[in-house]
Amino acid sequence: MGNALVVPAIVAVTLVTVAIGFYGLRLARTTSDFLVASRVISPTWNAAAIGGEYLSAASFLGVAGLILKYGVDVLWYPVGFAAGYLALLLFVAAPLRRSGAFTLPDFCEVRLGSRRLRILATAFVIFIGWLYLVPQLQGAGLTLSTVTGSAYPVGAVLVAVVVTTNVALGGMRAVTFVQAFQYWLKLTALAVPAIFLALQWQADARPAVTPPDGPTFRTATTVVVEHPATLTLPDGEIRKVRPGEELSFAAGEPVPEVSGVAIRASDWLLPSTAGNDDRGLFATYSLILATFLGTMGLPHVLVRFYTNPDGAAARRTTLVVLALVGAFYLLPTLYGVLGRIYTPQLLVTGQTDAVVVLLPGAALGHSTTARLLAALVAAGAFAAFLSTSSGLLTSVAGVISTDVLGRGSVRGFRLAAVIAGAVPLVLALNVSGLDVSQVVGLAFAVAASSFCPLLVLGIWWRGLTDLGAAAGVLVGGGAAIAAVLVTVIGPPLSGWPATLVAQPAAWTVPLAFTVTVAVSMATRRRVPADIGATMLRLHAPDALRL
Repeated sequence: MGNALVVPAIVAVTLVTVAIGFYGLRLARTTSDFLVASRVISPTWNAAAIGGEYLSAASFLGVAGLILKYGVDVLWYPVGFAAGYLALLLFVAAPLRRSGAFTLPDFCEVRLGSRRLRILATAFVIFIGWLYLVPQLQGAGLTLSTVTGSAYPVGAVLVAVVVTTNVALGGMRAVTFVQAFQYWLKLTALAVPAIFLALQWQADARPAVTPPDGPTFRTATTVVVEHPATLTLPDGEIRKVRPGEELSFAAGEPVPEVSGVAIRASDWLLPSTAGNDDRGLFATYSLILATFLGTMGLPHVLVRFYTNPDGAAARRTTLVVLALVGAFYLLPTLYGVLGRIYTPQLLVTGQTDAVVVLLPGAALGHSTTARLLAALVAAGAFAAFLSTSSGLLTSVAGVISTDVLGRGSVRGFRLAAVIAGAVPLVLALNVSGLDVSQVVGLAFAVAASSFCPLLVLGIWWRGLTDLGAAAGVLVGGGAAIAAVLVTVIGPPLSGWPATLVAQPAAWTVPLAFTVTVAVSMATRRRVPADIGATMLRLHAPDALRL
């Protein structure tokens, strides 16, 4: 981009993050400090911290890129990401905090008294955490290479090193301060440029987002293709392009139709255009189910509720989070819409995830204001990678420390943080072409198919048994993991198989619930003897202090 302000902005965010982490280090002394911040975080602080870690690369970059690429069909991503906290508020937040657990595997043992189930939950926490961490590091590499021209691995390594250092030294106590700061930075980084972009759109006489003939190049544009695609040129010629191929377009020339991208206004504005049957509708419902129920199964979100003083504080935290997250998600949608006007070349190159960082310069030109706003957006994007990676790394390190290394000490937590950060970094360095939001959506599907049934039934149904819970996690979660692996490394599919694998939640979540209930009813003799006392502890008013 040739913006000299971008690197100082990213360096400033990194230094502030490290400084806040070192401040938190002064307050982190015990294992409880490292795992759950000694359960003293207020609802307001905790809500800002949850917003900071939850609004990830998929939120900051991916949602805008998906809307630019596919249109209204993917508006369910931001809706589902936000609405997931409503399900969390209604069914999980307060009882989970009252359980007194430190981690999700802790809850499994508290509720069902099974060491084997705890081990199984540990494996799924680590898998979901690493699956979610990879796109954060991938997004960091993409952003830094886009705005500075550096090699892709630089951004991924920088985020991994900074986050691992912060988590290892300060644990949950330090991470809470970092994430709360980074939520407000991310909101500012999108909101301020959005005002200028809207004003520029007005000054340009409000160009149509979806002109009848499709988007056009506003200026003479040369693009370098990043991913293989099939283009349909305005004269009807079909052309296959490969990565590295250079294409030039004149000002006013229509954007060619790209395979798998909604170029025409009718495709971009109308939902469920995938196929001539119900595949599009099925994929939409599956996405809604994954995002709505997956939130309550994300380990780095759940661990935040263990840091509240009591169940009532956990509920208040969730209400504030709903407001903060809902306000944030209005902004990436606007960037995706304006990207159709000012950055249509991204539809050809395949780098739609970069629309947020490129849009200020494309719309406002090379003015000082444009450079300042681009630097602010880049800083916010980097904050997204740092904050979400911090939460994920904390939750995974906590589980590795207590259940894999078996130490449960400050030293063990620090060693676990290094292990938890190294594995996803290696994966991110070797997988750079995945769609950020698609990978995160798959992580939601795995969470919804494994921990959601376990938590909902474990909190609200006395008849759940350890064998039923284990069977549900293995069958539902295992099916979702298989879908993830086929999507990421399997052969290309078409028709219904492709839809069922790309959006598996609509069949894996009901499967998980059905198997859990059926096996629990078949093994009802294994219901814990102290189930009455456990359920009373989960649901009794906080004033009773049971």
